[in-house]
This record gives sequence, C-alpha cells and structure tokens, in this order.
Amino acid sequence: MKNEKINLFLVDDDAVFLKSLEIEFLDHADFSVTTFATGELCMESLLQNPDIIILDYLLDGIDKNAMNGMETLDKIKTVNPGIPVIMLSSQDKIEVAVDCMHHKAFDYVIKSETAFMRLQKIITTIFSYKKMEKTLNWYMEKM
Repeated sequence: MKNEKINLFLVDDDAVFLKSLEIEFLDHADFSVTTFATGELCMESLLQNPDIIILDYLLDGIDKNAMNGMETLDKIKTVNPGIPVIMLSSQDKIEVAVDCMHHKAFDYVIKSETAFMRLQKIITTIFSYKKMEKTLNWYMEKM
C-alpha cells in the first residue's frame, strides 16, 4: 500500500479498552481509526468501507438489547463479505474462538496485555494476503 492510511473500525462497549486500543493504533502505525460502542453504530457506517474491523464478542455492556458481536459479524459478512473481521473477547474459551471462525471471522484475539501486538501481527498478515492476491490476479491477467 502506498501512503494510504488503513481504515480501521474498532467496535467495543468497554469505553476504556476501546480508547486504549484506539490510542495504541494511532501511536504505532498509519491508521485511520473510527470507534463504535455498538454493532448498530458500526453497521450504520459500513458504507465507509473499512479495511479491517476489530469487533468485540459480547457488546451488551451499554444496552442489553444491543446486537452482540456474532450478530454484528453476520450482518457485516452479509453486507460486505470481503471485510476482514477480527473478533475480540475476554473469554478464553476454544468454543468461542471456533464459533467465531464458523461465522467467517478472520481471527480471534483474547483481551489481554498482548492483544494489541497480536492484532498488529494479524493486520500485517491480512495485508500480506491482499498483496499476494493482487499480484496473483495481475499475473493471471497477463497469461
């Protein structure tokens, strides 16, 4: 990618965690970060075509009737299946991670002191895939 900023959506109902993640991304890399406290607010802005969405698994801290992370993930994938979504949760359960993958999440990260580093590595991987895909498409067109 040329000097374009990576358009990142962060969706989490934990305001403190959301703010600290936003600060980490803005401090460490070339990101344009938009934050949302609910899945509904994220969905309203989906036409901005984020490059990546980091989405909290539960999302019911503010409004018990709000969509949870899985419902939001499903809706994102219905509207735009190409957006990589990384699920984030404080639940350290393999079933939760597997469930997220079944719903087409790109990856699953447990909220911890190493979460930001894991997220950075995953985002690097996503862009490596995208670059390989572009190269392959270019090569196939030349044949």
